[in-house]
Amino acid sequence: MSRPVYVAPSLLAADFLDLARAVEIVNQSEADWLHLDIMDGLFVPNISFGMPIVESVARRCQKPMDVHLMIVQPERYIDIFHQLGVHHLILHYEACTHLHRYVEYIHQLGMQAGVALNPHTPVHVLEDIVYMIDIVLIMSVNPGFGGQAFITHSLRKIHEAKELILKTGSPAKIEVDGGVDLQNAAEILRSGADVLVAGSSVFRTDDPVQAIHALKHAL
Repeated sequence: MSRPVYVAPSLLAADFLDLARAVEIVNQSEADWLHLDIMDGLFVPNISFGMPIVESVARRCQKPMDVHLMIVQPERYIDIFHQLGVHHLILHYEACTHLHRYVEYIHQLGMQAGVALNPHTPVHVLEDIVYMIDIVLIMSVNPGFGGQAFITHSLRKIHEAKELILKTGSPAKIEVDGGVDLQNAAEILRSGADVLVAGSSVFRTDDPVQAIHALKHAL
């Protein structure tokens, strides 16, 4: 029996002049989550969108919102994203001094908590917290910009994350973000990933719904 494959289209790659259409595409597709990248121009060298956009998207989105905070001091905004109806809130390991505290707080608010790792950050840093997180996000590009090429070393990191999750009995899903497309999706999934974040390979195709379908059935 095949295991489930989760697909989370990334809104960062959508047409910002027609976000309502992008959200509706996700609603009508086989996508499981809608992925939103929040960037501040400090933690990463780019700025994406902020609370007003998330609030507007939340009014239309019928899928769980998977929010990835690529910002300094992300703990300042946990309450706000909870109020906006976010389902999964992902913090960067590199941005949090008191990660355990904030993961606990996210859970207290009723959201799922994720931890993201930049390409240079080894998986073993999660050994003392993986048991309590819901998502391990492996960044397979350097965060900040869409449309980058997949870093092949990420496959090894995915495998290592899977081994750590199995060893500790963690409930965490492995999410992979960056350069994911139909050419590498199957290999990413075979390495142990559960969730594919796909931006350009969904929203910059002629048929995003079909692209999502293909990713869902990549194995």
